[in-house]
Amino acid sequence: MSDPETVQEMPGSESEMTPKADHGEQSYVGRGKLEGRVAVITGADSGIGKAVAIAYAREGADVVISYLSEDDDAKDTAHWVEEAGRKAVLIPGDISDPAHCRSIIDTAVRELGRIDILVNNAAFQMSRDSIEDIPDEEWDFTFATNVSAYFHLVKAALPHLKEGASIIGTSSVQSDMPSPELAPYAATKAAIASLSASFAQMLGERGIRVNSVAPGPIWTPLIPASFPPEKVESFGKDVPLGRPGQPAELAPVYVLLASDDGSYISGARVAVTGGKPIL
Repeated sequence: MSDPETVQEMPGSESEMTPKADHGEQSYVGRGKLEGRVAVITGADSGIGKAVAIAYAREGADVVISYLSEDDDAKDTAHWVEEAGRKAVLIPGDISDPAHCRSIIDTAVRELGRIDILVNNAAFQMSRDSIEDIPDEEWDFTFATNVSAYFHLVKAALPHLKEGASIIGTSSVQSDMPSPELAPYAATKAAIASLSASFAQMLGERGIRVNSVAPGPIWTPLIPASFPPEKVESFGKDVPLGRPGQPAELAPVYVLLASDDGSYISGARVAVTGGKPIL
């Protein structure tokens, strides 16, 4: 899959990936399914978040691009959003900080006037071979980034979400089939699936739909930044389709869940796993 020499430092950069990931830059065709809406997407600088941002813009949505510190990658996402004729708002910062989560929502409303779609996608993972190898602060940061941020973003966004709004959490096949070396990450992804199901039941009476997506092995900067070279090389070859997925292959599911086509889909977890079952 990848030249082992391209293994990266966390958080990883899309521009340094070999081969490059496909975010739908040349392939995604919009059909106006999100016309006039505003989407907040965390981790939108690269990977799944970038593919979703491009698709949403081509479907007619303005996009808030939340990211940690990967300025060049985020600017490239903004380029594609603006090329689609939509507005892009870049917000760097660490979502493990609850105050920054609230700031993202405040900025989105101030700059774009509303929020219709919230995609909690940013995540941290690190591969560790034993429990003793997991630093306490890494455990805490993983949960703060992957789970607590979801809660803080949803809580801050709720006053601005109207009937018909959509919240989407990025879970993982790891939630049901945890790899031991990814124990903290897998636990957070199970929590995201559970939280999404709870939120769906709590917010249904407001007409707000909540779902989660469970990707399998997807080729994003997180992979060369968190796995040793030998695992990067074999990444994704163990699924029935025999290859890792591309971020562009996730985007249509996020469009479905955000659009009126998914008007009766809430409390679901959609598997996009290359054939690995989630039952």
